[in-house]
Amino acid sequence: MMNDQLNRYLFDNVHVRGELVQVSNTYQEIINNHDYPMAVNQLLGQLLAATSMLTALLKFEGDIAVQIQGDGPIPAMVVNGNDQQELRGVANITGEVTSTKLTELFKKGYMVITITPKQGERYQGIVAIDKDTLAECLEGYFEQSEQLKTHFWLRADDSNAAGLMIQALPEESDADDDGYGNLHQLSNTIKDEELFELEPQVILTRLYHQEDVRLFDPQSLSFKCTCSLERSGSAIISIGREEAESIISEQGNIQMHCDYCNTKYEFGSDEIAQLFHDPSENNDQVH
Repeated sequence: MMNDQLNRYLFDNVHVRGELVQVSNTYQEIINNHDYPMAVNQLLGQLLAATSMLTALLKFEGDIAVQIQGDGPIPAMVVNGNDQQELRGVANITGEVTSTKLTELFKKGYMVITITPKQGERYQGIVAIDKDTLAECLEGYFEQSEQLKTHFWLRADDSNAAGLMIQALPEESDADDDGYGNLHQLSNTIKDEELFELEPQVILTRLYHQEDVRLFDPQSLSFKCTCSLERSGSAIISIGREEAESIISEQGNIQMHCDYCNTKYEFGSDEIAQLFHDPSENNDQVH
C-alpha cells in the first residue's frame, strides 16, 4: 500500500510546476464510513486528490472546501481540507447512480471552491459542471479564474486515489507555449497503475526523462474529522434551552450524527442541564 503523500515539483527549463498526490489510507477511511456505490467512491477519491492538490497550490494557512452540487442522483459531494493536508469527505445520494459522467450525476451542477485563510478574507470561486470529468471542470475553473494553463489527471479505484497536475507559472511567456504543450503530451501518457503503484520519483523519471525536474519534500496526508462532543454541545446551545428541553421531553434524548465519520453523540437530560448550567445559580442559593 502506498504512502499518503503529496509531492510538488518544478521544471528547471520550462516555467511550469507540477503536483503528484497518492492517497490510500485517507481515502479508505473516508469511504469505509459509508456504503456508497463504486462510482461514488471513485468520484469522491478523485475529489479528494484534487482538493489535496488545490490546497498545496494555493499556499495558504487555513481551510478549503470543494463542493459539487446539482439536481442529479448526487445532490452534493464535498471534501474539506487544510494546509496540514488533513482531509475528510462525504457524499449525499438520493437516486440511483447509473453513470460516471459528472454532467449526469450532477444535473445543472456547479462546483464551489471556498478558501478560508487564517489571515485575510474568505474567497469563493464557482464553476459550472458542464464537462463529463472532474479534471476538465477544474481546468475550466483555472482558465476562468486564474487565467493559467492547468491540466489535471485524476484517478481512483476501490483501494487508491491519485492525481497529477501541471500548471504554467504566471511569469510564463508565449515563447514557452511549446514547452508546456510538450509537458502536457508527456503527462497524458500516465497510466492508472503507474499512479497507484510507483514511487513519485519513478513516475516523474518515466514521464519526463528528458526534463530537469526538481522534486520537493513530500507532505503527508491524513484523515481528520473536526466533529467533537464540544461542537455538538455548542450546536445544541445555539438552539436554546427551551427548544433543547422540548426535544428531550418528546424523544428522551438528543442525538447528533456526523455525516463525515458516522460518529453519534447523545445528550440526555443531565447533559442538557449541564450545557445550560449557569454557575451564578449556585451562588444565588448561598446566603
